[in-house]
Amino acid sequence: MRKGGVVHTVLLSALAALMLTSCYSHRVVGLLQEDKRLPQYEKAEYEPYRIAVNDEVIFRLITMDETISKAMGTQMTVNDAVSYRVYADGTVDLPFLPPIRLEGLTLDEAEDTLRTHLREIIPDAEVKVSLYNKTFTIIGDINSGTFSVYKDKLTIFQALAMSGDLANSGDRQHVRIIRPHGDGEPEVLEFDIRTNTIINSKYYYVYPNDVIYVSRAPGSFYKVSSYSGFLGLITSSLSLLVAVLNYTTLF
Repeated sequence: MRKGGVVHTVLLSALAALMLTSCYSHRVVGLLQEDKRLPQYEKAEYEPYRIAVNDEVIFRLITMDETISKAMGTQMTVNDAVSYRVYADGTVDLPFLPPIRLEGLTLDEAEDTLRTHLREIIPDAEVKVSLYNKTFTIIGDINSGTFSVYKDKLTIFQALAMSGDLANSGDRQHVRIIRPHGDGEPEVLEFDIRTNTIINSKYYYVYPNDVIYVSRAPGSFYKVSSYSGFLGLITSSLSLLVAVLNYTTLF
C-alpha cells in the first residue's frame, strides 16, 4: 500500500472513532431534570404495603400476663423472633388461635385484626406486627444485590444509592420495577428516572419484594465517562497516527 493510502486510512479510522465516541451529558445521565421534553408524571397518594402470600410476619404480644406472653414466644429479641408464613389461602397460624387471614391487609390493619382475636383470650392484649422479609432486589447494569427496606416510604433514589448508584451506562430512560401482587401476576412499572416529576409519583417508592431492573443503555459502548477519557482517546488516536507515519517513513 502507498504511504498516502496508509495515512488516509488511518486518518479516516481515527475520525470515525471520534465521531462514534461522545461523553455522557447531563441530559443523558442527570437526575431531577426540569426538562419539559422528558415524561411528566402525576402525583399519586402513597399506598402502604399490603401483606401478600409467602410473606413472613413477626408479631409481638404486649400483655401483663407474662406466662401467656412467654408461651406464645413473643418476648424474644428481633433476631430470635419467630416468623409466621402467610399460606396460599392468605392465612397465618398463630399459637392458641385459629387460622387468621392477613393477606391484603396493611400492617396496621393486621395489628387490629390480631388484637381483636387475641382479646378474646387475653383482655389486655396489644399487638405489634412487622414484616420479616423486608427486602428488595436490584439487578442489571448496576451493583446487583438484595437490600433491606429499612424504613417506610423508601424512595427509588435511596434504594439505588444503597447499591452504589447507577452506572453512567445504565438506561435511565427505561428503569423498571417488577412488583409482585397477591393474584400471582406481577406488575411491571417502567419509568424515566431523569425527570423531577418522579417525586411523589407512583414510581417514587420502593416496597418489600420489589425487583428493580436497570438495563444497559443502547450506544453506551461508544461513550466515555468523562472529558478526560475523551481527551485520552484523542491522544491515543494521534499516537497511533504518529506511529504509523514513522513506520511508513522507515519502510
